[in-house]
Amino acid sequence: MRTSLYPAVDELERRARALVRAAPGLLRLEKVGQSRAGRPLWLLSAGHADRHILAVAGAHANEPVGGASALRLAALFAGRPELLERLGCAWHFLLCLDPDGAHLAHGWQPEEPEPSLTECHRGFYRPAFARQPESLPLPPGEPLPESATLVRILDELRPLAQFTLHGIEFGGAFVMMTRTVPGVADAFRRTAARLRIPVDRHPVDGPDWRLDPPGVLVLPDGHGAGERDPSGFVAESTWFHPRRHGTVTTLIETPAWAVPSVSDARPVTDPDRAAARLGEVLLGRSRELAAVLGTRLDGAVPEELAPLRDAARELLGVAPSIVDSWAAEEPGLFRGYFATRGISARRIPLRVAAMASRALARTDPRTVEILDDLVREWSQELEKTYDLRWVPVAAQTGLHVRTMLDTARLLCDRR
Repeated sequence: MRTSLYPAVDELERRARALVRAAPGLLRLEKVGQSRAGRPLWLLSAGHADRHILAVAGAHANEPVGGASALRLAALFAGRPELLERLGCAWHFLLCLDPDGAHLAHGWQPEEPEPSLTECHRGFYRPAFARQPESLPLPPGEPLPESATLVRILDELRPLAQFTLHGIEFGGAFVMMTRTVPGVADAFRRTAARLRIPVDRHPVDGPDWRLDPPGVLVLPDGHGAGERDPSGFVAESTWFHPRRHGTVTTLIETPAWAVPSVSDARPVTDPDRAAARLGEVLLGRSRELAAVLGTRLDGAVPEELAPLRDAARELLGVAPSIVDSWAAEEPGLFRGYFATRGISARRIPLRVAAMASRALARTDPRTVEILDDLVREWSQELEKTYDLRWVPVAAQTGLHVRTMLDTARLLCDRR
C-alpha cells in the first residue's frame, strides 16, 4: 500500500497503531477528546518518565506536514529507545489538533520531485481565525472542544516543552519561542542549512515579538498573554497557556516550497517605494476578487462548504488592515524583508480565490471558472517571481524532528 507523503487524518491513526503494535512496551495510543464534528483526537505517547514533552500537529488545516513529523519522531524512538532514556522525558504527540479542518483541506498529495503549486491550492482550506483551535477566546467566550482538550493535556502534563509543528506553502523556515533557550537558535539555523532550507530573516508573524535574526522570534519579557493579530482578531493562544507551568513553547515553521530570497541580506535602495508596492499588490488583487465575487458568497452555499465561504470572506475583509499593519512597521532595509512580505501579499488573495472557488463549486460554475483561472495565474506568477524550489517532505519533517530533539536536549541539560 502506498504511504502518503502527507498522511490524512485516518492514515495518521492507522500508522500510529502500527507503530504501537511494533513497540507495545514503549508506545501507546489514546483517544483524548473529540472535535466539533465528533472526530477523535489521538495522543501517541512514547516512554514513561516524570518529565514530559508535548508536540502538537495539525493545528492549521492547510499544514499536514506536522503529522508526518510526529510519526517520524515516534518511529525513531521506537527504533532507538536509548534516545528517550538519554533525555529522561516521556514524549506525547497530538497527531492532529483540527481533524475537521484537515478533512476539509485534504486531497492534495505531492508527487515528488515536481509537485504543482496550482494543484496544491485546488483543495486549499484554512479556517477563519475563531475556528483555529490554537486560539483561545477572551472570557466569557467558550473555547472550541479541540482547544479545551489541548489545554487539559497541557495542565495534566505540565511539559518542559510544547512544540507546535507548522508548515507554510512557500517561503522560509523560522521558529517562535515563548522564551529564550540558549543554543536553540544556532542549532535550528545549522539544521536548516544542512537541509538546504532558507531561513526567513524577518518573518511577518509575531509583529510584537523580539526578532533574533535570522529566523528566530522570541516573546519579549513582560508580554501579555494576548496578542493582536494583523487581522484584528484578539485571542489568548494555547502557546501562552502553559507558561504558568514553566513550559517553553516553540513553534517550528517549515516551507513546502523554499524561497531563497527571504534570506537575502543585501540592502534595498528605496525601501519606501518597495513598501508601497506591497500594498498595491495585496489591495489590487483584493479589489479584483471583490469585483469577481460581488455578493455571490452571500448566496446559498452547502452547509459542509460554509467554512470555506466564511474563511474566504474574512481573509478578503482583513486585507486592508494587514496593509495598514505593514505601513506602521519601520521598513526593513534588506531584500529578504520585502521578499517575505511580497510573498504574503500574494498568498492572501491566492488563498481567497482557492477557497471561494471551492465554496461556489456547486452553485456558480461560471464564477468558479474565473476564480480557477486566477489561482492558476497567481500560482504561476509566484513560481516565476520567487523561483520556488520544492522542499522534499523528508527535509520538511527533518527540520521539525531535529529542532525538537535539539531543543529538548538543551532544555534537559539545563535542568
